[in-house]
Amino acid sequence: MTRVDVPFGRRAVGARGARAAGVDAAPRAAGAGTLHIDWTRCDGRGLCTELLPELLDRDEWGYPLARTGPGSDVAVPAELARAARQAVALCPRAALRLG
Repeated sequence: MTRVDVPFGRRAVGARGARAAGVDAAPRAAGAGTLHIDWTRCDGRGLCTELLPELLDRDEWGYPLARTGPGSDVAVPAELARAARQAVALCPRAALRLG
C-alpha cells in the first residue's frame, strides 16, 4: 500500500484514503502536477502558505495567492511535491487538491 507522509504526528493514510482527501498518492516523475485552491472552502488559516512559501503568499485577509500570478491553479515542481501533499492532507477546510 502506498503511504503519504504527514507531519505533526498525524496518521498517514493509504492510497485510497489519500485520494478521498484530495491527495494524489502516486509518484510523478516530471512534477507534482497542479495545486488547486478552492477559495469557496478556504477560511484563510494560512497553513498552506507556511508549508509552501515558495509557491503561495497570503493576501491581507490571509487567503492563499499563487506567487506565479492570478488564478486558483498553481504548478507544483517535483521538489515541492511532498510539501504540496502535506498541505492538501492538512488543510482544515479541504480547500486544496492536487491534480
